[in-house]
Amino acid sequence: LSNLHLKEEKPKPDSNGAVVKMDDNVEKTEDEEKEDRAAQSLLNKLIRSNLVDTTNQVEVLQRDPTSPLYSVKSFEELRLKPQLLQGVYAMGFNRPSKIQENALPMMLAEPPQNLIAQSQSGTGKTAAFVLAMLSRVEPGNKYPQCLCLSPTYELALQTGKVIEQMGKFYPELKLAYAVRGNKLERGQKISEQIVIGTPGTVLDWCSKLKFIDPKKIKVFVLDEADVMIATQGHQDQSIRIQRMLPRDCQMLLFSATFEDSVWKFAQKVVPDPNIIKLKREEETLDTIKQYYVLCNNRDEKFQALCNIYGAITIAQAMIFCHTRKTAGWLAAELSKEGHQVALLSGEMMVEQRAFFLLVTTNVCARGIDVEQVSVVINFDLPVDKDGNPDNETYLHRIGRTGRFGKRGLAINMVDSKHSMNILNRIQEHFNKKINKLDTDDLDEIEKITN
Repeated sequence: LSNLHLKEEKPKPDSNGAVVKMDDNVEKTEDEEKEDRAAQSLLNKLIRSNLVDTTNQVEVLQRDPTSPLYSVKSFEELRLKPQLLQGVYAMGFNRPSKIQENALPMMLAEPPQNLIAQSQSGTGKTAAFVLAMLSRVEPGNKYPQCLCLSPTYELALQTGKVIEQMGKFYPELKLAYAVRGNKLERGQKISEQIVIGTPGTVLDWCSKLKFIDPKKIKVFVLDEADVMIATQGHQDQSIRIQRMLPRDCQMLLFSATFEDSVWKFAQKVVPDPNIIKLKREEETLDTIKQYYVLCNNRDEKFQALCNIYGAITIAQAMIFCHTRKTAGWLAAELSKEGHQVALLSGEMMVEQRAFFLLVTTNVCARGIDVEQVSVVINFDLPVDKDGNPDNETYLHRIGRTGRFGKRGLAINMVDSKHSMNILNRIQEHFNKKINKLDTDDLDEIEKITN
């Protein structure tokens, strides 16, 4: 990766810790929505330090229903090469996650089987398909054998890091990045066994530039399929690449969501697949204390926010704003108060995020599991485009805290009769009372946040 770097925003150092993501206005353009999906997915990967301990049940639909269904409870059962098992343990995986328990036996089976899998970020799916690629490679053959498509440059680099980490005890395995900026001499053949890249560049390398012989590819991975098809041209490019591959090439497709458009796309590129889906599970708010603070306007909300900070020790928090404009204003005000304010975005390195307060908009509401977050503050309550309560977004927002059975805290800023009405309707929807925040509550809150 010496000549390939994630773009980085360098914040000015300051005394405390605050990070602001100034996100899109409610009325987003189609392009902004696409960027959001990719940025959110990257943010998930960067922020999380370990697997989400999900209790979601996995539903397996086999291509051959008469075949016995195998799942594993340990990595030893997979009979991996010793250097790969060593790599798995070095990454901190002690036992397979739920998606890995079912997916890995299918992905490593002989003869190879195709797979379409639904899995959220943090469930270990990247490690699963990386393990499948590394297991299929013949290290003595110095040409590309495994091809992985990612929807963006940054996501490709993140997956590449997992390949490098898991394969670090397998030095004869090499990785090439088919991404913008990685220029090769025309006519050159690639000797690396694994290629990861974005659809446009990979297509060029396979067809126009002929750096890769697609007929020698054994494993084809399509990651983040829902993000992929939201990006103009990627769907068509991915299908064109798939058509160049041999018939016995193993096809693995992963997606966090399975809308109709994703299903149609998956069925075009993955023939006769096994399918793994996550069964939806009701999220619980039982471990999350919820409060509201009454204010008259935006300035009073900011003052209340400062008072909360002055009264308690906050380990790490996320503040949700409704618009980019509000997030920008809040960033400036926090900066004046002596907090460090940096831009939280997909390009920022994880080390810079470690102890910051996160100020963000809805792009972070779904899928991000920041283990250290103990407080979520709704500076603006979530509403849909018609001004009605967005209950699902509220659940996703405050679900950033109280993960893994820990106690969490959600504080809602109310600045008008309208927003009080919104909060009342949210309470009714979840059948859970949200109490007014009083000074008597601060002692209990401090226990949660320490």
